[in-house]
Amino acid sequence: MHSLLDVQKGYSYKTLILMRNLLTTMILLGILFSNDSPYVVVLGIAQDGGMPHAGCEKTCCKGLWMTNNGEKVSCIGIVDPRTKKSWMIDATPDLPEQLRTLTLIHKTELAGIFLTHAHMGHYIGLLQLGREVMGAENIPIFAMPKMRSFLENNGPWSQLLELENIKIESLKDGKELKIGKQLFIEPFLVPHRDEYSETVGYRIMGPEKSLIYIPDIDKWGKWEQNIFQIVMNIDFALIDGTFFSQDELPHRNMSEIPHPFIIESIETLFNLSTPHRNKVHFIHLNHSNPAIKRNSAAENYIRSKRFNIARENNQFSL
Repeated sequence: MHSLLDVQKGYSYKTLILMRNLLTTMILLGILFSNDSPYVVVLGIAQDGGMPHAGCEKTCCKGLWMTNNGEKVSCIGIVDPRTKKSWMIDATPDLPEQLRTLTLIHKTELAGIFLTHAHMGHYIGLLQLGREVMGAENIPIFAMPKMRSFLENNGPWSQLLELENIKIESLKDGKELKIGKQLFIEPFLVPHRDEYSETVGYRIMGPEKSLIYIPDIDKWGKWEQNIFQIVMNIDFALIDGTFFSQDELPHRNMSEIPHPFIIESIETLFNLSTPHRNKVHFIHLNHSNPAIKRNSAAENYIRSKRFNIARENNQFSL
């Protein structure tokens, strides 16, 4: 029976039945196709020092000191909507804001932090878990053997263990770890300046798609793996874009910080088809990298070659 309001609107009984059926179908489709697939979210894209960068009063940073338009240090979050759990890759100096994004905006509980290596932008955020700040309880920290030893045998990191703010879970090169029903993560060694620990990238595998994350690596030719083949066989690649070119830091010996320049990576991967090139998102950009500025000539050049710059809040469904 239809209501008086429906009659007053002039709807026929047949029309009302069709509308009801359509509404029921839309509700059912919403239930059936609701997106509860895991995903990766970008929480920061800058090199270890962030942007603006300490001590920098050059054009790239000067105008940012009085604004909130800078870039957070490179970090990604893995989100499992089914369990409402999330994981971070790396504990950066921007951990407070990045953690808040995961817990409040993405409505999850932090289930652990995976570390790539012991350079300042990738692990010093662990101090936020200590008694001076959060006073966390046994947050799982996933680390490779040398990274684990570094944390266990050096203060103030060892204090986090003594006070049970964190607990370390061991990782092994090439060994998958199941973190969700259809969600896996695998660390793999990459060549880098390993003064205090080894360095790893991560492969993250969901029910449908997979992603690699390599924020730090030396030149591609130093790696025993073939990045060309890896990109062909992955769905998303977030890779080291620290420097755009050789000319970026004329006062530095670039051989001491031998990241692959973006223009080198473009040359290495350019023979990929356009769909494969579109998978690549450069991340971990130094404050001096002209591509870090949105819609810059450098970013437009990268786009013209069908590659991408990762941006905060980008999401990649797995």
